[in-house]
Amino acid sequence: MAFGGRVRGSDARPDPAASGLAAGGRDLTAFIDQGSEFEGKLSFKDTVRIDGHFRGEISSENTLIVGESGEIEATIRSRTVEISGRVEGDIAATHELVLHKTAVVNGDVETPALHVETGAVLNGRVTMTAGESRGSAARGPAAQGPSELA
Repeated sequence: MAFGGRVRGSDARPDPAASGLAAGGRDLTAFIDQGSEFEGKLSFKDTVRIDGHFRGEISSENTLIVGESGEIEATIRSRTVEISGRVEGDIAATHELVLHKTAVVNGDVETPALHVETGAVLNGRVTMTAGESRGSAARGPAAQGPSELA
């Protein structure tokens, strides 16, 4: 995992008692706790959970989890993105994007699978892509253009 920027506030180390396993039983690689602020570029290969404030750019080969107290102002590119907090910025999730009931997203999203719980807020353009598991031949003519939610 590479951190480019600065961390203020509490440690960015996972707290097994507080975070345990990430959603779906995945182990956390890093944890930016509530009250922490991070600014810059964050890139990682495994699962990271952010409950603090992050501003910049996030790039991941696996899973980004934004907790309920998480506030993100960033462009996000990750395999899987799960949001319970607030995100201001565009999101590209190559596998799936999950918006839990407390999520607020202001930005365009691109993903092959979008799961939105009742109560979540999404303001932006949604583009459904072929994703990593489906080839471009699986997309019919009706699936070629972006879909917008009002």
